[in-house]
Amino acid sequence: MHLESWTDPPAALFDYPGWQLRTPSGARTAAVVADFRTGSGGMTVRLEGVETREQAEPWVGCRIEVSREALPPTAPGEHYRHDLLGFRVCNLEGADFGVLERFEDLPASAVMVVKGERERWVPVTAQHLRQIDPAARRIVVDWPEDF
Repeated sequence: MHLESWTDPPAALFDYPGWQLRTPSGARTAAVVADFRTGSGGMTVRLEGVETREQAEPWVGCRIEVSREALPPTAPGEHYRHDLLGFRVCNLEGADFGVLERFEDLPASAVMVVKGERERWVPVTAQHLRQIDPAARRIVVDWPEDF
């Protein structure tokens, strides 16, 4: 199966022994990597018990998840996205945009999807993301209130 990795570096995904595969419907299944390859054509993986194209079909579009405990600790100033969900988001002028609901990966950059009186999509870039305060569960962004 071909896969896309968001780890840094991408092949580090194979350092995690226990994968959970989450289907688009939300169902989860444990998976064990039997073999993998990385190269100019991307990354491919073979899971234990999956030998044919037909057996691989149910996993098309799945997300690979690993337990939080398996992840390395973050460096100062780094955060796992999951840890930021539920944080309040406000701009430099103090306008409360609401709560960080999720992240979306778009071609230009990732965006934070913030739900408040309306939904806002704020780019996750150094230009726009100004401060993350884990103790206060707050994120400050440079983003106009009326945009």
